[in-house]
Amino acid sequence: MDSGRRQFLRWATALSGLVSAALVGLPSLRAFLSPGTRRKATQRWVKLGEVEQMEPGAPIRFDFTESVQDAWVESRVQRGVWIYSEDGKSFTVYNGHCTHLACSYGFDKDRGIFHCPCHHGLFELKTGKVVDGPPPRSLDTLETKIEEGFLYAAYVDFRAGVPQKLPVA
Repeated sequence: MDSGRRQFLRWATALSGLVSAALVGLPSLRAFLSPGTRRKATQRWVKLGEVEQMEPGAPIRFDFTESVQDAWVESRVQRGVWIYSEDGKSFTVYNGHCTHLACSYGFDKDRGIFHCPCHHGLFELKTGKVVDGPPPRSLDTLETKIEEGFLYAAYVDFRAGVPQKLPVA
């Protein structure tokens, strides 16, 4: 075998090894480093309605739909919140999921409490504190603001089944 051909095979082998290492190594390196470069999530303010239209002393269920991106798949998800105000000026907005297993809960008018039908968790209307059942913490409250007569809430989902209020990324 002549030396020109041998030299060519050495270079071709080295180049193909380098390309193979880059094809495997770069995605691995990106996956390893990506949590450190992830952008912070921005607050999602949801417009809940006119303050004047909300009846004081009665909780209101508000459902909305939002688009969620999971890798390359975009889907629409229905979310819900409960709005409560004693005076019509200051509002408490609860995330619509029970803190036990993230089931959707409702309001029991007869007893004046929130009731989760999954495992019969009961919560106070005014504070969201657990009255009875397995939920590990009070209902999750959301940050609110009033702008130009409209009530907004910064929607966040929280981990279910744990005593700490931990946001889900």
